[in-house]
Amino acid sequence: MKIPSPKRPIVAANDTGSSGVPALERGLAMLEILAHRPEGLTLSELTAALDLSPASAHRITGTLEEAGYLRREEVSRRYTLTRKLLLLSQPRGESRSLVAAAAEAMRAIQQHTGETTQLCCLADDRCVMIDQLASLHPFKYIVDLGCHAPLHCTAPGKAIIAFLPDAEQDALLSRLKLEKHTEKTIVTKRDFATEIERIRTQGYAFDKGEHFDGIHCVAAPILDQHGYAIGAVTIAGPSSRFPAATMAERGQFNREQANRISRAFLS
Repeated sequence: MKIPSPKRPIVAANDTGSSGVPALERGLAMLEILAHRPEGLTLSELTAALDLSPASAHRITGTLEEAGYLRREEVSRRYTLTRKLLLLSQPRGESRSLVAAAAEAMRAIQQHTGETTQLCCLADDRCVMIDQLASLHPFKYIVDLGCHAPLHCTAPGKAIIAFLPDAEQDALLSRLKLEKHTEKTIVTKRDFATEIERIRTQGYAFDKGEHFDGIHCVAAPILDQHGYAIGAVTIAGPSSRFPAATMAERGQFNREQANRISRAFLS
């Protein structure tokens, strides 16, 4: 898989003509590359991707790891992003963060369904999970906080897309690659447009094994005062406990809780 290029140019250490700060720009470029690679990269891969010397890459990763922005997995020795950037983006002072505003509703969803409930938002062209309450069952579906997922085959991703402003939605859909993950993944623009229209009508989205075989999800958008999505709350669990016949009822309940989150966040 090709490693995406950073959005800003990498400034060489001997580039005295730049008004920027070379070490800072290299550190930011490293964060941007890792944001596109949730599975992480080794030091040698980061060195090659950013055209750095091994010593320079080692200094930057060491600084970012010590500051809490990166972690290194001991076995694979891959560097991945921590949640620190997400936490820094949360409001301070009198404002309530989205995570705080969603806490009571997420607990209600967990207690009502017994399944894992997750809070997601849009990050570039991916869906990122920023909070989670695990299922009450011994066998459960959970993922790491801060992980990214495709938009087109996940319930929260589709719920967010359906309630974006028209111009932002059009631009996102033009960039979106409908990659196949299972036999149930929507892979044509026409079918996806129909799906988005259905979600706008009913107010919630389904994932019936489109991202992972055997996992069903239903998500509802969390809307701002203009009716645009700022995130989504989702219920996820194995299809054996989450049959298609229950999804409409859970979707309606989830929509009510998403509206509750919106009111708490905007109040």
